[in-house]
Amino acid sequence: MESRWEDYRRALRHADQEVFDRLFEDARAHADASGLQNHQFVEIPALVSMLLEQRKRLDDLEDRIDHLENDLNAER
Repeated sequence: MESRWEDYRRALRHADQEVFDRLFEDARAHADASGLQNHQFVEIPALVSMLLEQRKRLDDLEDRIDHLENDLNAER
């Protein structure tokens, strides 16, 4: 699948290529689960895997912000 996206990747700005590569790393992190899905279009489980990793990052950041806010409020 990555090879099919190589032309697109090359057309991106360098900074965007790095982000794009990290998205594929996210997809590879869930390759076992994606393989079990055995979907007709391999991009679908890959995209869900990417979204899953993004959601995890958002949850982590939200938790960190909550803790920082709680710490700031406790100091007042």
